[in-house]
Amino acid sequence: EIIPANYAYSTFQYVKDTYFTTKVPFQTLGNDAKRVVAHEKPTLMFLVIGETARSQNFSMNGYPRDANAFTSKIDGVISFRNMRSCGTATAVSVPCMFSDMNRTDYDGKKAAGSENVLDIVQKTGVSLLWKENDGGCKGVCSRIPTVEINPGISKKLCDGKTCYDDVMLENLDTEIGKMAGDKLIAFHMIGSHGPTYYQRYPAEHRHFMPECARSDIENCTDQELENTYDNTIRYTDFVIASMIERLKKYEDKYNTALIYISDHGESLGALGLYLHGTPYKFAPDDQTRVPMQVWMSPGFSKEKGMNLDCLQQKAANTRYSHDNLFSSMLGIWDVNTAVYDQQLDIFSQCRSVQ
Repeated sequence: EIIPANYAYSTFQYVKDTYFTTKVPFQTLGNDAKRVVAHEKPTLMFLVIGETARSQNFSMNGYPRDANAFTSKIDGVISFRNMRSCGTATAVSVPCMFSDMNRTDYDGKKAAGSENVLDIVQKTGVSLLWKENDGGCKGVCSRIPTVEINPGISKKLCDGKTCYDDVMLENLDTEIGKMAGDKLIAFHMIGSHGPTYYQRYPAEHRHFMPECARSDIENCTDQELENTYDNTIRYTDFVIASMIERLKKYEDKYNTALIYISDHGESLGALGLYLHGTPYKFAPDDQTRVPMQVWMSPGFSKEKGMNLDCLQQKAANTRYSHDNLFSSMLGIWDVNTAVYDQQLDIFSQCRSVQ
């Protein structure tokens, strides 16, 4: 049995913190937020939250296999090599990365009782949508329009229990059409969710073989396990590339961009560990170093005064973490608020003053 006890514990803590604790008054955040809007075209951004992807299996980060076979062929995709997660489980990492707290002072109760960066962006008039394919947003999308992917929706893309991530491209044009003004769509992927990695990608994406087509993964060979996990990464890469291609079709009407970041990594047998959820101070790099990719259309980077060579340099050489997401999102959306911290904004040093 390889489900780590600490994974069960973090889920228990999440349920306890969310449902059985004395209610503190709900905290609003960034009520002073104003957005500087001076553009020729509205913005359409995709924010993609990955599940269980680890940085060292990205060929764009130096992995020898072609796990980024699709995004690596798209001009302008920037891969951040040294990004760290806030937690080692979704129930911690997802609310933490959207909160104004840092990993070291993160408090799950406080996050559950407070607004997050999406709420602030929404206050400034941006239309938001959250598309959920990973069994729940852990409270992050509570106050924004949400589409829960129903596993009964598609015979081709779902098995009745879960769906492949490209299901999130279905109905997308209609959903975009119903939103007004500047638009931010968040996608929560099922990604590389284990231990049934083989159920995360369709048959035509069985690229690395033989695979580990079972849930008791400790009984597969290391090679089978690696093949199957790499197939999930490569398929996620296919979905992200499809999303960028979709955004390109909107470039005549919008300035478009995509940001992808995973919630935590995964252990695949090294040090005798499988899955994730190891307490952070003991967790190996496998569980805490996560991928992040950014793509911006020419119109978007021009409007933001973004120097992409500078961003590429930062992505290759600077250590970042989930702590950076809150202010980076406020910064890239040009939101002025007292809760913004320029020091934490990944993009600010690569922008010429507007």
